[in-house]
Amino acid sequence: MSVAFVKEESAETAAETLLPDRPVSPHPNLVTEAGLEALKRQLDDAREAHQASNAIEDVNERRRQAAGPLRDLRYFTERVRTAQVVPAPAGAEMVAFGSTVTFSREDGRVQTYRIVGEDEADPKAGTISYVSPVARQLSGKRVGDVVSVGGQELELVSISCDAPRR
Repeated sequence: MSVAFVKEESAETAAETLLPDRPVSPHPNLVTEAGLEALKRQLDDAREAHQASNAIEDVNERRRQAAGPLRDLRYFTERVRTAQVVPAPAGAEMVAFGSTVTFSREDGRVQTYRIVGEDEADPKAGTISYVSPVARQLSGKRVGDVVSVGGQELELVSISCDAPRR
């Protein structure tokens, strides 16, 4: 059979479908209970997407379609494996992992965030990572304490150990 009729990819093109691993933080993979459940759901979603892509008959298209889900599968497998569930804080006297904090800024803005794991963090949804500058400065502080972050002063207004309602 002539090579013209055989659909093969070059090694260079095949290598393009292998995506590099998603970066994994050097920090401990601390998570809330809800965060671990979210990681497990994302792992299940990645498995389903990978299985669906493996059902594609054309080998080249299968490779292309599987690249993203395979990368996500590797990432979420590792994140679930290394997850360290941190129980909710016992009290609201001091800022800790899992605390919901409200602070005021010098410009008068008042903001509320829950301190969570890196994969859970979504500032628009009211959560920040425990390794973020704000969370690191507020950790261990009490209501009324003032911290400096990025040249701005933040005053801790309240601490709650209740998870935000969904």
